[in-house]
Amino acid sequence: MSVNYQPTYKTIVISDLHLGNKGAKAKEVNEFLKAYSCHQLILNGDIIDGWQLKKGGEWKKKHTGFFRAVLKMMDRWDTEVIYLRGNHDDFLDQIIPLKIGKQFSIRRDYTLKSFGKKYFIIHGDIFDSITSQMKWLAYLGDIGYTFLLWINKWYNYHRERQGKPYYSLSQTIKQKVKAAVNFISDFEEKLVELAIAQEADGIICGHIHKAEIKQIKGVSYMNSGDWVESLTALVETHQGEWQILQYPDFDLKKELKEILSDQMTL
Repeated sequence: MSVNYQPTYKTIVISDLHLGNKGAKAKEVNEFLKAYSCHQLILNGDIIDGWQLKKGGEWKKKHTGFFRAVLKMMDRWDTEVIYLRGNHDDFLDQIIPLKIGKQFSIRRDYTLKSFGKKYFIIHGDIFDSITSQMKWLAYLGDIGYTFLLWINKWYNYHRERQGKPYYSLSQTIKQKVKAAVNFISDFEEKLVELAIAQEADGIICGHIHKAEIKQIKGVSYMNSGDWVESLTALVETHQGEWQILQYPDFDLKKELKEILSDQMTL
């Protein structure tokens, strides 16, 4: 059932949850969806990690809880949900495009028109030659990445016991290894070229797990990051401004109190 008061944001974009992967931060993203609301929720690929599930990944109650939270947004806020296929949920190729009712659709890409601007939204794996052309090598890399996340989990467990903040080993490696830096730069350039070809003002993607908002060749390049390492989302305000939100930089309890307070005064 729809309501009369205004959702927190006009648009929320999240990607790379990798549900089914042990490294997925399902609890945190579920808390995020409870704290915020929007007119349009875009799930920009790799929401379900089909690769890990094929290799014996584990589907937990909190993973199902994510979809329950999405359904609640659809019911409570009349939120439109657009699920874009990524490389880890490429099993969706068998059914896309698919539209269920007025509020839910599964697609390869999407064009968002907002405040006189046009944004082309796509997961981005088509510009990754490893995942698009050498899938066997991508699977091998996925095993190494999963192992790194396992090490990262225990490393941060001991950091937490010492009162130290969370530290992402994989993000640090990406930022320091020259090949990884070059890959990200090349990835961004190709996405911008796609935006120009689509005559779009901006490009919104995921895939490389690096949240970003910047201008490249006069095009707004935006990446929603992920919910395995950086725990980030892209949000569009009701004034048309784009921001990156990172968990747990925001105070969820404070946000929930403010939202409930606003609702009580309406």
